Amino acid sequence: MAFNSADTAAFKNVWVFCEQRQGKMMPTTFELISEGRKLADELGVELCGILLGDNVDGIAKELGGYGADKVYVYNSPLLKDYTTDAYTKVITDAVEEIKPEILLFGASNIGRDLAPRCAARLHTGLCADCTHLDIDMPIYKNFLREASTLAEERIEKLGTVKINGQDHDVSRDIKMTRPAFGGHLMASIFCPRFRPAMATVRPGVMKKREFCADCAEKVEILHPAFELSASDIKTEVVETVKAAKKLVDLIGADFIVSVGRGISKDVEGGIKLAEELAEVLGGVVGSSRACVDAGWITADHQVGQTGKTVHPKVYVALGISGAIQHKAGMQDSECIIAVNKNENAPIFEVADYGIVGDLFKVVPELIESIKAAKAAQ
Repeated sequence: MAFNSADTAAFKNVWVFCEQRQGKMMPTTFELISEGRKLADELGVELCGILLGDNVDGIAKELGGYGADKVYVYNSPLLKDYTTDAYTKVITDAVEEIKPEILLFGASNIGRDLAPRCAARLHTGLCADCTHLDIDMPIYKNFLREASTLAEERIEKLGTVKINGQDHDVSRDIKMTRPAFGGHLMASIFCPRFRPAMATVRPGVMKKREFCADCAEKVEILHPAFELSASDIKTEVVETVKAAKKLVDLIGADFIVSVGRGISKDVEGGIKLAEELAEVLGGVVGSSRACVDAGWITADHQVGQTGKTVHPKVYVALGISGAIQHKAGMQDSECIIAVNKNENAPIFEVADYGIVGDLFKVVPELIESIKAAKAAQ
């Protein structure tokens, strides 16, 4: 029987593509498994990982510790190194055979290459670079109330869409939210007509669950039969070379000091102050999009909807007004400290501590105070 992506009733369960490189699971995989667990529970279905590689059984059980019920493992020497052809064939063949209703990928270099190839082969939709996912309609409506400017009456009316003139209940459809128009708007995307509904999810935006050792032991590891030959692969990986480029690790940092437009009167001085404050805190320097667009700092420092989403213990915002796109990337930080000359700056709405003043005067005092406090310990 031919595969039919429009036969939505034939599809069941939530799948996560579990990205590994050289036998090591990528951190985004655990975030996606954790989020997939939430979606599967809302649907009342199973959460399954799909893991490709060469002799990767040893890392499969770990997925159960973060919520997977099953892991489909596909081992082959031809899958040891990532190639678009091989991974696309194995995944699309698996989807056509087992039929998951949702398929999630991390928005990594591999995920961004692989997901659209699979979506095109499967004749289904793909929402790229998502920052929020929901199934349950009441939970989704509450999200819209908190994160959007939609009128309450429009939110309340959500529930059905017209497909070929017929009302379609979207209560079981995944609601995929992503930045649009350069991060100036947030768009919610539904895929009501085809399955699986597919999404790539930005690294760092989903919270990883606590690891459960018992669950890791109980996860079911499956090895479905599959076909893959060298003739299916049009490229050959000759060598893997790791670049020595040093990038700032915003996602893993406990302390982040970010700069915004407020450093414009002395860009070099402002960044230097941020670096000094980050150093005494044992953290790293971040920035708003405005600084990156102006060429003051590199893009790997950017926090926000079009940058990285972070959850540090302490987030210090220096001269950042607090546009909604920036707040979306840092508002879940454990403690937020904002320094801004404008007492009405939106950043103060999410700040735990706010200092109204010139950052060039405030930050040196902060640095000296922290140094003195450390010396006194």
